[in-house]
Amino acid sequence: MNRLMSTIALVATLVASSAAFGQGTYPNKPIRFIVPFTAGSGTDTIARVVADVMSKGLGQPIVIENKPGAGGTIAAAQVAKGDADGYTVLIHSSGHALNPAIYPNLSYDTLRDLTGVTPLASLPNVMVVSPARGWKTVADVVAAAKARPGALNYASAGVGSATHMNAEKFKLQAGIDAVHVPFKGTPEALTDVIGGRDDWFFAPLTAALPLVKDGKLLALAVSTPQRSPALPQVPTTVEAGVPDSDYTFWVGMIVASATPAPVVKRLHDEAVKALASPEVKERMKMLGADPMPMEQAQFNAFIKTEMETAARIAKAANLKAQ
Repeated sequence: MNRLMSTIALVATLVASSAAFGQGTYPNKPIRFIVPFTAGSGTDTIARVVADVMSKGLGQPIVIENKPGAGGTIAAAQVAKGDADGYTVLIHSSGHALNPAIYPNLSYDTLRDLTGVTPLASLPNVMVVSPARGWKTVADVVAAAKARPGALNYASAGVGSATHMNAEKFKLQAGIDAVHVPFKGTPEALTDVIGGRDDWFFAPLTAALPLVKDGKLLALAVSTPQRSPALPQVPTTVEAGVPDSDYTFWVGMIVASATPAPVVKRLHDEAVKALASPEVKERMKMLGADPMPMEQAQFNAFIKTEMETAARIAKAANLKAQ
């Protein structure tokens, strides 16, 4: 009996300690948001918008650490294998769901080793070209690509990124052949498209919008099922004549699966509060993004569904990491 009572007391102490860790002492030091792309990318921009407000609710600074490379898998591996204490948080994009399909030797298991906290935002990608190209519509690009199969190229923010996935789906549905040119992040890809070294790029609207407004880039279509209020005159890719080519770019908050539940809940609740704040709503509106809060279980189910969809597209397009 004494042994049983001691065991019960030990379990109670551990449970209480876990709760205290998550609710009372967490966080007691700065938190790092690991972003798998370079500064200025769509994912990075959303991370910074949310971090500014979340840090106030958490009472600790949030430091953005950009760790680009390999479509976000380097950053994801760092979080999956790091301390599961809520101080290292992955802010990834929908490319997270594509990575398992094109990187066969990942050092982590996407569903086992990582868990979603909540999506932060959905945002359109916008198909942009240099005005010097002379193309005015998506049909112009498709016609040029069909006239010279394999001669045109398109930029992305990296193999396995959401911008890559978007372009591959478009290419598949349009029935064209073009060469993929991956970069470490969106700003680098935009620079090459402006300079005419790459023909087009499905860029996150958050990053491309200022360049479109300045006339440095021409927006031909948005990737989402509906037009963006930020560019109401720009058609969707479906409206532009490419059926089933729509693609929604989302950005979400992810942590190591072993992170204590109270810590995950605190991160979730503070993120959702930030997304509901007038400050974040206004900043996202200016960026052409929409807040996308979900409960944790709902987000994890969403990630699984996105992985299944991405795997089908990767197989159809014969996508493989080089």
